[in-house]
Amino acid sequence: MRITEAARRLGMTPRMLRYRESLGLLPVLRHAGRARTRRRPPTVLIRGDDPPRPPETLIRGDDPPKPPERPAARSPHRQFTDADLGAVALGLSLERRYDISPVALAFGIRVLADPAVRADVAEFARRIGRIQPPPARALDFEQERALRLLGAAVPAKRR
Repeated sequence: MRITEAARRLGMTPRMLRYRESLGLLPVLRHAGRARTRRRPPTVLIRGDDPPRPPETLIRGDDPPKPPERPAARSPHRQFTDADLGAVALGLSLERRYDISPVALAFGIRVLADPAVRADVAEFARRIGRIQPPPARALDFEQERALRLLGAAVPAKRR
C-alpha cells in the first residue's frame, strides 16, 4: 500500500510517517535484492569551511563549463506491507508507553546498533553515577564471595 493509506491505517499523517522514515524508524526498504540505505542528513558547512574550488579558466566568448550530467534516478514510491505497519505500530506503542519522542527512540536504536555510541553513553552513565564502573562491580562480587567463604552474612546491597 502507498504512504497515504499506511498513514491512515496508523492514525497519522503521511508527513509524520516520512519524518519517522528520515529518523530510521521504519523497516529498511529492500528492492531488487539489495537494501536501500537511508539518506544522510546534509552536512552543514560553517563559513570559511567551503572546500576550495578550482579557478575558472574561461576565455572571453567561451560558454561556462557544464556540470557533469547524472542519469535521472527514478525512485519508486515506497510500498508498505503489513509487516512494515506492524513494526511502525510497535515503535508508536514504545513511544507512548515510555513517554518518549521519535528522536529519543531513534537515538536508543543508535545506541544499541553502534558500539562506539554505546561505549560513550555507558561512560557518561558511569560518570554521573547511574551505573557502576566495571572494576567496582568486580570488587563487590569478590567481597561478597570472600564473606560467604568466611561464613559471614553478606551485607545488603547499597544503592
